[in-house]
Amino acid sequence: MAEFKGVMVYGETTEGKLTALTTELLGCGRRLADELKEDLLCILVGEQLGEAPQSAIVYGADKVYTVEDPLLKEYQTDSYVTVMEKAIKDISPQILLLGQTAIGRDLAPRLAFRLGVSPSMDCLELNIDPDTKLLQGTRPVYGGNARAIFVSESLPQMATVRQKAMSPLEPDESRKGEIAPIKVELDPAKIKTKVIETVKEEVEGIKLEDAEAVVAGGRGIGGPEGFKELEELAKILKGAVGASRPPCDNSWVPDTLQIGLTGKIVTPELYIAVAISGSSQHLSGCSGSKNIIAINKDAEANIFKEARFGVVGDWKQALPAFTAKVKELLAG
Repeated sequence: MAEFKGVMVYGETTEGKLTALTTELLGCGRRLADELKEDLLCILVGEQLGEAPQSAIVYGADKVYTVEDPLLKEYQTDSYVTVMEKAIKDISPQILLLGQTAIGRDLAPRLAFRLGVSPSMDCLELNIDPDTKLLQGTRPVYGGNARAIFVSESLPQMATVRQKAMSPLEPDESRKGEIAPIKVELDPAKIKTKVIETVKEEVEGIKLEDAEAVVAGGRGIGGPEGFKELEELAKILKGAVGASRPPCDNSWVPDTLQIGLTGKIVTPELYIAVAISGSSQHLSGCSGSKNIIAINKDAEANIFKEARFGVVGDWKQALPAFTAKVKELLAG
């Protein structure tokens, strides 16, 4: 029977560089590995990984496994699950961490099924139980209205982690580690899908998921014109504009700005919710924000239960005054 050792991070790369979420996972993985007195492992899969393997060591990994093949240029469920299944069975990590991304949400449950384990999806916190030494994953439940702790006794323990839920370590260029290539033999005939074209989303300014400040509008904004005022405040704060579902459904703003259960998940330092009632579906996408400021004319709006600061009033009066004050403070 295999001996399960080490904490492994499945790393994602873009153009030969680690994604921000991967550095966050490495920071979390380093903490967990130190508590267990185990090594921190990282596995990178792709065609040309560039500087990513060495970067993983710089950000905390002790050993980096690399799988490179032309058939792995684009993420494909069939090929990636096959590669990861073989790698995990050969390496036998005690814990496997993935990001709660489009790739992680697809790969984790499929891989878990093949390994016969249960993954904890969309975790906001990860800890080691001091008595059992098992991984405890804390994730939102009931549409974000509560949090629950999940523990699986099956090894390897698997979890996906929400972006910005963890913090990366400061990069240490002096760190030493091992890079171990893994050879794979993929059968093109068993890859059932083919990527015909990749269309990159054109984003002006800061991406919504990466913004430290987000100004989001809801149904109460009333139309696309109102979002121009939100854009002004977001620009001053060097942040991004978001929206609840109704503005997107009404085509006031692009669907790519939707925040919530069926949209994007953001965890900025500052989240300003303008004319958003605060449904559980929306809050599940922004409840991880460090500070929530709500502006709503309904004093009973659910958003005030989550907000650190709240303004009860018409946003058309409150927001311009708020924006003017922010300008004044930044200028001073």
